[in-house]
Amino acid sequence: MLSDYHFEYTDCDVLGSRWRVAIPNKPETCTGLPDPVKGTHCTFSCNEGEFLDMRTQECQKCVAGTYSLGTGVAFDEWDTLPIGFVSHGISMNFGDTHTNCSNSTWIPKGDYIASNTDECTSTLSYAVSLKKPGSVAFQYFYPDNHMFFEFYVQNDQCQSTDSQRRWMKISESDWDYHFVQLNSGNNVLYWRTTGFSLAANTAKPVLLKNIAISGVSYTSECFHCKPGTYSDKPGAARCVPCPANSYSNKGATACQPCEADKYSGTGSGTCLQRPPCTTTDYFYTHTPCDSSGQTQLMYKWIEPKICSESVEGAVQLPASGEMMACPPCNPGFFSNNTSTCEPCPHGFYSNGTECSECPAGMEPVVGFEYKWWNKMPSNMRSSVFSSEYRSMERSTGWEVAGDYIYTTPSNQDSDYMMLTLTVPGYSLPHSLSEENERVQLSRITFVFETKCTADCKLYFMAGQSEWSNIVESWSGSMGKQSYSYLIKSNNTVSFTWGFQRTGIFSTKNEYSSDYAKIYSVHLTNVIGGVASECRQCALAAVGSESACVPCPPGHYMLNGTGVCKSCPSNTIIRPEQAIGKQACIPCGPNTYSNEGRSACMSDCTLALHHKGEMLNYDFFPLANVTSFQSSPRFTSKGLQYFHHFNVALCGAENRALASCVENVTESKRDVKGDICQSTVVPSEVRGQSVVSSQPFNIGDTLIGVTTDVKFDDISSLDGNFLVESELPDVIFYYRSRETTQACKNGRSASIRLRCDPTVTLKNHVSLPSNCSEGTCDGCSFHFLWRSQYACPLCSERNYKEIVSACIQGIQRTTYVWQQPLRCTGGVSLPPQKISACVTLDFWLKFGVSIGTVAALLLITISCYFWKRTRKLQYKYSRLMMTAGDKECELPAADSCAIMEGEDAEDDLIYLSKKSFFTKIKSFSRERTSDGFDSVPLKSSAAQEMEMN
Repeated sequence: MLSDYHFEYTDCDVLGSRWRVAIPNKPETCTGLPDPVKGTHCTFSCNEGEFLDMRTQECQKCVAGTYSLGTGVAFDEWDTLPIGFVSHGISMNFGDTHTNCSNSTWIPKGDYIASNTDECTSTLSYAVSLKKPGSVAFQYFYPDNHMFFEFYVQNDQCQSTDSQRRWMKISESDWDYHFVQLNSGNNVLYWRTTGFSLAANTAKPVLLKNIAISGVSYTSECFHCKPGTYSDKPGAARCVPCPANSYSNKGATACQPCEADKYSGTGSGTCLQRPPCTTTDYFYTHTPCDSSGQTQLMYKWIEPKICSESVEGAVQLPASGEMMACPPCNPGFFSNNTSTCEPCPHGFYSNGTECSECPAGMEPVVGFEYKWWNKMPSNMRSSVFSSEYRSMERSTGWEVAGDYIYTTPSNQDSDYMMLTLTVPGYSLPHSLSEENERVQLSRITFVFETKCTADCKLYFMAGQSEWSNIVESWSGSMGKQSYSYLIKSNNTVSFTWGFQRTGIFSTKNEYSSDYAKIYSVHLTNVIGGVASECRQCALAAVGSESACVPCPPGHYMLNGTGVCKSCPSNTIIRPEQAIGKQACIPCGPNTYSNEGRSACMSDCTLALHHKGEMLNYDFFPLANVTSFQSSPRFTSKGLQYFHHFNVALCGAENRALASCVENVTESKRDVKGDICQSTVVPSEVRGQSVVSSQPFNIGDTLIGVTTDVKFDDISSLDGNFLVESELPDVIFYYRSRETTQACKNGRSASIRLRCDPTVTLKNHVSLPSNCSEGTCDGCSFHFLWRSQYACPLCSERNYKEIVSACIQGIQRTTYVWQQPLRCTGGVSLPPQKISACVTLDFWLKFGVSIGTVAALLLITISCYFWKRTRKLQYKYSRLMMTAGDKECELPAADSCAIMEGEDAEDDLIYLSKKSFFTKIKSFSRERTSDGFDSVPLKSSAAQEMEMN
């Protein structure tokens, strides 16, 4: 019997031929099987909506209630992971970090499959063999730039998809469609995601549905339409979803309407009981103004309406029709005869009543300012996304209410209430120069308020699409407040406010009364905008007419005139319109203004007085962009990441700035400034060793270079960087103009340069010990940079001389640095000096000679005075002997005198020639026992005898 067996084809041979054979459904249960016959050629295929009838080997149309892709397979039901699909999670981390990613897989969710949301890498793969070139098509929803998402294909030649096409783009608002051609043969399809939310909120998953693959050999049967869909004609390639308030079973040819007390959404397989209506099932709004300037207060059911008014306990829709005075038109608009608001023509301005032309010498301030909400602006739209990101039919996420626009109740508390503002681009007014890099391209300011009883959150996103970069978010109830965001790129053309009452999925509407309100939105310098005021501008006379022109760089406008006047030297001009001398901002200490007077610069040199000395610094070796990072940090799953910093310390105006990029998504956002930060993960993703995300600017303006530990309300955390020497630390102070909810005055940074001759690396930068991320509050960042190039330039006071001993008539003078050395560069050590000198041997010889001569001279002098003393003793003895003859009588004057010629006589006596020993002997005899010398006296007679 036919039901006991089925037909299959054998494998194709080298010529592309095959045979059709009969295979019993149960082994050894029947005999008499048909003989094999020649099968269709291997390239044979059927069209969409057809299947191959194996008995006739001809294509037949699918009956109603079924569908077929012809040469393909489709996956549109995701209650479980279909056969052939494989999902697994792996850790992309380097090093010894162990991250458990076994549970980070793709999860079927019924109509679609959702990726992981953590920092693991999750891969979904499917292998298919194509008999001819085919394709793969699928729908995806990729809303979060904190997720990395790629799709690529590898064939049996191991050739992968072009690397430029494998990275998926962020979804703009709803499900996106992706199509890729496939080669014949074996193909493996890969969908891969990795989360990079890290310490921030959990990333939103990537969703996939309706995967269709064509190019397989054939399909021998048609597939039944899944519940909630139908096909009413033969030959259907796909099934159609049932409309709302209807349902269908599997293989349906038509949808059945729900009963009156039940409802269903689009594509539903069942109907649900309608709940009783409550106050959260309707909202209020206003009708457009009528000719008399009146508007009606209207109450409307939230669509699609799912509640029942006839059930016991249900509330009724309040009566509409209360007349109210229309709010005025928004600034830049005027009310015409039909009571509608029209924009003022170019060159005119208004406060919302009538248009007036800007007077001479003034120009309109173009932009959009919404502060009255009688009608949704034409460039704004509202939408609702469920917590599972399925697009809903309802679009009443935000509704106008006169003084504000607010979030209406939702079907589920986890729904996202989206409000999107789209603009074509930006253009600076004539009075502002586009050459000034500090002039803000545009700024958006809005006033908002939230009231919540659960964990509600209001997101503000900016970028190129509805699901763009999250700029800021607020949790819980927030009082009425203002927030501003600076727009730096013409690519930022979409702004979205998203409000979620709770992140926990629930079918109960417990928090429907929670709301977010926006009172006003003001966006400047918008192309096609309107003007609410005029501002003064500089005039350039052209013939008899004058036009607005920007003042030259470094000039401001005198108040009340169109005349430009130069600012004082070493000042910069405020980024906004410069009117009055107060627009000239003086540069901070040890900085100077650049050529365009738009920023203060440092030429990497510094001269300062310290303890009576002049210290000169040259930081030029540190001027190039320097990178460093914080200590490693870890997520809850163990993923290792770092905070990476780039610094452009100082230098010329055209120097390279520090750049921090995001390479996770296709946006490739690039942040430039003096100091910036990004979060990096050492991983093999996108073929790179490091994945960088979440970049932001820490400092884009240099405000001063000084040794003061506090400057312009910025403290450099002196207690965390204890001073280690007598030399002062040189501190560079920076500010950033970007403001956030936490940093309402923007971010700031201080880089403390410390002299350390032992450090040879240029990037020896450390963070505060108690703030391992470089900041304790997320707004003020502090760094300590140790370097030998942070030392002052060397001078003569930093070295000393050492004089050597005199060796062989040569003496050397050597110069050495004083230790510890606290300088770099500057003067060099003088070369060694060599000079002639006299040695010690010479001085010894000279000293001995002089000593000998002095001794001889001293002996001679001593002898001379000894002789003179002896003569005086002799004369004194004679005098005493003469005085002894006549005691008590004074001798006559002439008898006591030494007669002339006595000296000669005395000399004769004592200079008679005698031997030395004889003289000694005679001298010994001359001294008597009483101690007096005995001097022999000769009488005249004896003298005569001697003479004879």
